Amino acid sequence: MNTQDNARSLRVLQLTDPHLMADPAGGLLGVNTRDSLDAVIAQALEDHGQPDLILATGDIAQDGSNEAYRVFGEKLKAFTCPSAWIAGNHDKPGALEEAALGHHANQRHIIQGGWQFIMLDSSVPNQVYGELAGSELAFLVETLEQNPELPALIALHHHPVDIGSGWMEKIGLHNRQAFWDVIERFPQIKIVLWGHIHQQHELQRKGVHLLATPSTCIQFATGSTDFAVESLAPGYRWFELETSGAFHTEVRRAEAFEFDLDIDSTGY
Repeated sequence: MNTQDNARSLRVLQLTDPHLMADPAGGLLGVNTRDSLDAVIAQALEDHGQPDLILATGDIAQDGSNEAYRVFGEKLKAFTCPSAWIAGNHDKPGALEEAALGHHANQRHIIQGGWQFIMLDSSVPNQVYGELAGSELAFLVETLEQNPELPALIALHHHPVDIGSGWMEKIGLHNRQAFWDVIERFPQIKIVLWGHIHQQHELQRKGVHLLATPSTCIQFATGSTDFAVESLAPGYRWFELETSGAFHTEVRRAEAFEFDLDIDSTGY
């Protein structure tokens, strides 16, 4: 991940796992998810100003309600750029798709700033784990074949690698080998990005940067065998991308956000 000339870089903001609800007072483990998203948005604007593109990588709603998606769209009006939304395991795909369409946030393949962004749906109806349908893998191959010269960022909700957390391994991407078989065919892929794990994670696999990002609400404890949370502030990930394929990325947190987390919870 290289330093670049900011005058030429494309600025991309990832927001993930807001878990919004129809009830304005709705919260997870003592954290009001609307308030925490507000704090993260304000922090991103304070730290970096306006991005050029926003990637929302799933679990936008906790309850799958139309109101939750409406609220998310309203909150993104703090930004002046387009956004792209994909589903997580808590989302209701039909409701999300309708809301995303209303905000022009339903694009699955975006070409901008000399990069391409491919948004994959890894959600499985009524399941917590993820899987990429054959049609999703075919879409991935087709778009990459059509744009071999453009560096690519691939986004999905579920983690496609072992993150060293026992309870989360059962709920990651189940057909990950089929996914990696595609990724390894295309050298223009620079980044694979996901949410779901509510924590920062960064590693490399055969030259591809694998990145996960804190939730805009609660955070899962890193390396935990069983469900556990930790009192880290909500956060976001920021990218600055060069046309050469070089990039810089960082995670920032809304450290000033005050919350009373139920640290002893065994689930949510």
